[in-house]
This record gives sequence, C-alpha cells and structure tokens, in this order.
Amino acid sequence: MQKTILIGLLVLVACNGQPRQQPSTPVEAVPFSMDELQRRTFHYFWDQADTINFQIPDRYPSLTFSSIAATGFGLSSYLVGIERGYVSREAAAERVLQTLKVLSQLTQGDAPAGVAGYKGFFYHFLTLDKATRFKQVELSSIDTGLLMAGVLSVMSYFDGESAVEQEIRTLSDALFRRVEWDWMLDDNHRLSMGWHPESGFIPARWKGYNEAMILLVMAMGSPSHPIPAECWEQWCSTYEWAGFQGQEFVQFEPLFGHQYSHIWIDFRGIQDDYMRRKGIDYFENSRRATLANRAYCLENPLGFKGYNENCWGLTACDGPANEKRMVNGSERQFFDYRARGASTFRVVDDGTIAPTAAGGSTPFEPELCLAALENMWTSYYPELVGEYGFKDAFNLSYTFGKGHENGWFDVDYLGIDQGPILLQLENYRSGLLWAVMKKNPYIQEGLRRAGFSGGWLERKVDHPK
Repeated sequence: MQKTILIGLLVLVACNGQPRQQPSTPVEAVPFSMDELQRRTFHYFWDQADTINFQIPDRYPSLTFSSIAATGFGLSSYLVGIERGYVSREAAAERVLQTLKVLSQLTQGDAPAGVAGYKGFFYHFLTLDKATRFKQVELSSIDTGLLMAGVLSVMSYFDGESAVEQEIRTLSDALFRRVEWDWMLDDNHRLSMGWHPESGFIPARWKGYNEAMILLVMAMGSPSHPIPAECWEQWCSTYEWAGFQGQEFVQFEPLFGHQYSHIWIDFRGIQDDYMRRKGIDYFENSRRATLANRAYCLENPLGFKGYNENCWGLTACDGPANEKRMVNGSERQFFDYRARGASTFRVVDDGTIAPTAAGGSTPFEPELCLAALENMWTSYYPELVGEYGFKDAFNLSYTFGKGHENGWFDVDYLGIDQGPILLQLENYRSGLLWAVMKKNPYIQEGLRRAGFSGGWLERKVDHPK
C-alpha cells in the first residue's frame, strides 16, 4: 500500500498541461558531448525561470504551473552554469538572490488559497502568475526538501564577501531554519508525505527506500526544528533488501529514487549502521540498482521495441497515454505520467524510456550511462533532442494514432528530470555538488545524527551561529 500511495503522489509531480501555441525552437543536430548536453540542459533553468517570481516551470513548452522541486534543482543548476562558464558568478548570484527573496516573501499560512506554503513548507505546485498554491495540491514534504537542498547548495557555494553573497547566505539560512520539520512527524517517528488545509496530514508516510533520504538528513540536521535521531532507524527498518537481475541491493523500482539524494550527498565511503552490516555504501547500492534496471531492459520480458544495451532506463516520466493496446498479439497497459521501474517485488513497464534514467545514474556507471545517452542522442535526435537537451521520454512501441507511426516522443522537457541529468553529469565530471554540500553544517549534522561515519564525514564542521 505504501508504494502504491507514493507512486500515486508522484503522478502529481508533472501532470500534463496544454501545449503553448509555439513549439520549442528546433536546434541543428550536433554530435553528442557532455558539454553540449549540459549547456542545453542548464538553459532550461536559466531561460525558463519566471522573470518576476523566478520560479522554475514544471514543464516546457506546455503551460501548467511552477514546481517547487524544480526551483530547487534550478538553484543548484546555476552553480554548474558558473563553473562551466555559461554565466558569470555575478549574474548567477543576482539570480539566486532574487529567487531567495521571492521564496522568503511569498505568503505563508493555513488558508486554502492565496498562499505559497505553511510552517516553512511549500506547496508542491505554485501558479505561474502569482506563485501561490495551485488548485488543491498538497503542502509537500519531499518537494520542500528538494527545494531546501538547492537552498543549502547556494548557501555553501556563495562564500564571498560581497553584499550579494552575504545576503544569499543569510536568506538561505533563514529559509532552512523556518521549515518546521518536526511538525510533519507522527508519533511513530515517520514524516508525513504532506498536508492539506482542507483535511490535514496525508495518511502516507515516508519509509524506505526511496528519494527521501535527503529529506530525512536535512530534517535531522535542522538547527531549529530537528526530528529525533530515532527516525533514521525507523526509516531503515522498512527497507526491502533482495536480489534482482544478479544484483543484491535495497529495492526501489524507478531509478530516480536511487539518484535524487545522491545529487547533493556524496555517499561514497560513508556508512550508516544498515550499510555497515551489508558491507557496502549507498553509492554502491545505487550502482547495483542501475545495473539491475539496465539488465531488466536488456531481458525485455514484455517484448517492447527499442530496448537494447544502449537504449534503456525506467524511472518516473511522461508517457504516451493511459490506455490498453494490443502489441505483438498481447494486451499491454500504457501510462501517461507514471513512476516506471523494475524490482524483485514490482514491475511497472510500458515500453517508455526516459533519458534522465541513464543521465541521473552517470556517476554510478559512467561508461554504460554515457553510451546510452550518446546512442539516444544520435539515434533519435530530431524527435528526442531540442534546445534544452533531451525531451522527457519516448516509447517506440506506442504506434497508435496520427503522428505516432514511428513511436511516441514527448513534446515536453520536465524540470525534475532535467535537474538530475545536469547535476549528476557535473558530479561525475567534477564532484561540484558533492564538494559544495560537504561544507554544509546542516548536512553534516544530519548524517552524523543518522549514524553515518567514515570517509569525508570525519572532518568536523561547526554550525554557524
């Protein structure tokens, strides 16, 4: 039931909207390179941020709403832009400062409309014009967590003495301290997935293993509203360790759950009690999950078109339609937005491949992931690649309806899928986000309270006063 509820909530992460009248700009084909992919993907965040409230749209070119999680990815993406020379440090710092000012000033309260958040948390989606709650979406713990990961990254990166960089640090710290993580906690030491002003806390609770590691670490490291250290043991007690496709690891079907926390935390060489008993670390766990996901696609038990050694990757993404169709004499269920993936316990596979699956796993298995990205770029460029890099997903088995004779290709880019591509490629190339977050006292404190030790974590960093 827990996984069913979780996947149901994830469907809300990127709901389909109505396309704008003008499609995204075609871009002449060029050979694949990490430089080209990162540059284009960075510009999704840089170009599409709202010019007044600086929030990042959930998707483009479809017009829907902004995503508070995508805004978190956007804040971290600006750091890559600086390091890669796409923008100046001064321009990025000004963009970051304006974003933080808006986040700090948006109305918080328990009203059902006209506010952006409550108790330091933010609503999952905000309206494009006023950056207030979109319809009746939940006050989201994980999406606030992803936003705060971006906030902490700019807090630690901008360490200069200019007035702008000092204000970035002040605002970042205040935003993080404002989040009342302990308010989201139930009596069993589990964080709720969210809250509605109409009905209270969502019944679903965060339990492992999934993308919420970063959420728990930050909540435990909070200097103002920390959750108890016992929460980590409770989290680990619900892990599903098993073998799948020749790999032994903590199971979770879609690859994003093995990627998101690793964007901001370098788990290499540090272990909690659970991983000490298993003799590995969470980085190795994600490497095994990547290999298992690829191996499942190579086995291709449902016979979908296009799966091969350099065309694979199941995760949460857009899809062609929510309907059943006959494929090669068998009825297959297709989905629109859905968390796809495979494990020993569950399989959700409709033939839809998302480039972010390989892109977000690049640090774990760089040779295999880069080969997949290059193959998808080269083989399907006109339909799959555009001004902002990879569009979200494609399905070669869905050949139903006008325009789908050669398969279905998404028209949209999704912020929460663009982020892992850009940031994990940078972690592979330079370790940028990992190095930045290693300096953050709240991340260090959260990891220590969760029982992590070893490796880089042995270096002591005090909380700022």
